[in-house]
Amino acid sequence: MKIQLIRNATVRISFGGAVFLVDPWLADKGSLGTFRQLAAMGFRPVVPEQLDVPMPMCALPLPKEDVLAGTDAYIVTHIHPDHVDMAMDGTVGAPLDHGLPLFVQSAEDGAAFTASGFSDVRVMEDGGTAFRGAELIRTPGRHGTETPCGPSCGFLLRAPGEPVLYAAGDTMWYEGVEDTLARYQPDVILVNACAARLEGCGRLIMDDKDILAVKKAAPQAQIVAVHMDTVAHACLTRASLRLLLDAEGAADVLMPDDGDTLVFTK
Repeated sequence: MKIQLIRNATVRISFGGAVFLVDPWLADKGSLGTFRQLAAMGFRPVVPEQLDVPMPMCALPLPKEDVLAGTDAYIVTHIHPDHVDMAMDGTVGAPLDHGLPLFVQSAEDGAAFTASGFSDVRVMEDGGTAFRGAELIRTPGRHGTETPCGPSCGFLLRAPGEPVLYAAGDTMWYEGVEDTLARYQPDVILVNACAARLEGCGRLIMDDKDILAVKKAAPQAQIVAVHMDTVAHACLTRASLRLLLDAEGAADVLMPDDGDTLVFTK
């Protein structure tokens, strides 16, 4: 298994003979705009200084064409503007190949992609969905410590001869994550971990304490922290999270830079 971090939660996963592009947010640096400009969407950061920071905060580490090349299927954990490109007319996923299989969390998300011209939209199932020798399993998430910022999911990938991969998605630590770890005993865990916060929703994804809870519940697993240094409402950077984890005895948590590729074997 190979995992290449592109940027934020966008990763390329080579697994079981297929290449999955996950949460493909391919916007140019700063092109999404600021929270002040996006006020109509109802999102507002907790820290006032974050209102005027253009997003994405960094450019893609390689050309879009290279990110997309060789992809066999897309996985979109939820439709938010930092996980898939969204246009002003309501369409989503404009840079993607609209003919490739695209896996989503629900029929509602699927309808948005179908309306945007995608021809092979598939809903992930809790019981598992087969794709080219791999099994793709939808897992639950809770996207907010106060009021959830909309539905979100994670997923597992299993295949003969491959490590079990769990991508937790946009969630904090809660019983759904704990149950997933206990049931599937993954070998590699991707966590979205910049501790982003919004007014009314609270913290949206994991922080250092959540990562420590994951580590305690799954001591056999290699944890990889992503969703870093790209969105304005983040409350942790790679640097600050690294300092916290090192001080808390979790120096083995991996935190790749944009463009880095990690290789895992069973």
